[in-house]
Formats: sequence, structure tokens, C-alpha cells
Amino acid sequence: MTTSTEPWTEEIVEVAGTRLQLLKGGSGEPLVILHDELGHPGWLRFHEVLAQRHTLYIPLHPGFGTSERLEWVTNMRDLAGWYLDALDELGWGPMPVIGFSLGAWLAAEMATMCPAPFTRLVLVSAMGIRPPAGYIYDMFLEVAKQYLTASYFNPAATPEFQKICPDTPTPEQAEAWEMAREEACRLGWRPYMHYPSLPHLLRRLRKLPTLIVWGRQDAIVPLSAGEVYQASIPGSQLVILDNCGHHPEIEQSDEFLRHVQAFLS
Repeated sequence: MTTSTEPWTEEIVEVAGTRLQLLKGGSGEPLVILHDELGHPGWLRFHEVLAQRHTLYIPLHPGFGTSERLEWVTNMRDLAGWYLDALDELGWGPMPVIGFSLGAWLAAEMATMCPAPFTRLVLVSAMGIRPPAGYIYDMFLEVAKQYLTASYFNPAATPEFQKICPDTPTPEQAEAWEMAREEACRLGWRPYMHYPSLPHLLRRLRKLPTLIVWGRQDAIVPLSAGEVYQASIPGSQLVILDNCGHHPEIEQSDEFLRHVQAFLS
């Protein structure tokens, strides 16, 4: 569905045995964006800026949005394997990919299985590794609104926070959050939001240019997990943004975009 006021197009595509909701916007070199554990947050400033140089492809993972759930997919390795099949069928790649939180974990899993579809990898506040210091925040102990608030170092000073997490969410938004939480639970419940073997598999990315971006004050996935990612991926770069929580692309968007655009170009 497309309207004259929307900066993207939306369609349902039949791929790899299911129906996938796909957003597309911008122009230029293709760039895949993999959303986090609460689903696609809407078209935000960082999307708008990246879309000036890239055609953004934003799939909503199976079980999120209006994408059909795949009952046989019960963990992130399953989902990564399905996505690689879907990329083949869609004819995407090789192309760069940016993953956020759970989506960054997904991107890392995909790349360890098969790095060939990707030219560059950006991992933002990635789940997937058990932090050696601290712990991954349990999103299922609170409602989605509380979890989102904890994801920001200073939500009051973040202009787009109200768009993402309004004081009174619509019934549709609340339902989308709950559907996303249910699917995130299926994918990452045990062990909670990490795969113990992942650090040992990340050497596979040694020929894939990788940028890791983290907020120093991330209360969802501690910075120590980002440091393990950087130590485990030969040649990778870790950028740490100050006064920033789990969403550098939103809370420190200027700095985030400066580093990511330089890396992608």
C-alpha cells in the first residue's frame, strides 16, 4: 500500500514458504534494515537520512507486524537460516545490512552461517551474547511501555521518543507491541536473548567489514557485550556513544549517522 504522503511503499511478498510484510523507501544503493524485538518503530529521522543515499529494505520478521509466523522457527538460528533462504529467493545481495538489538543478533547469526550475501555489517546494541559484566534486561517482567522507557538514557531529551512511545498508545500500537513480545519470547527465551556458542562462531566474519555501535549507558544490553563482539570479530570497529542508551540511532542520531554513513561509503 502506498500513499502520496508516505516516504515508503509497503507490500506483502510470498517468500520461502510464508508471507512477509516488506517496507521499501529511498533511492540509491540497497541497504537491509533488521528491526528490534518490538518490531519496526515507524519511519524515523535516521531512516529518512539513510534513504537519501540508499534504497532501504525493511522486512518485518515472521511473527511481527502482519508477517506470518513460522511455527517451526523456535530460536534465532532457525530464523537466521530461514532469512538466508528468503534472501536467495528474493535475489537480494550482496548488500550491506544494519541490525538493531534482536535484529543485530539476527544479522550476526546470518553472517556466521553465510557471510556471502553481505558487503558490510552494522550491529547496533546487539543482543546474542551474554554480557561478561551486567545482564540483559528482562523485557518480560514489565509492560512494553516500561521496557521502551528503560531503553533510553534520557527519554525526555529525545525528540522522537513520544512518537515511538506515546503517553497513551493506541490500541493498535499496544497490540503490535504484545505480538512482538510474544514472538521475541519464542525466539530468545532460553537461554535468555543470547546464544552461548555465538562468540566462538564470529571469527567467520573476519573478511566482512563490521561496525559495532553501542550506547555507553545502555541499560538493556550492557556495553561489555559489545566489547565481546568487537574482540570476537577480527578487524571490527566498536563505536561507543556517550549519554546514550539502547537506541543510538534515535537518542544520538547525528553521531550515529556520521559513523554509519562514513562506514557504508
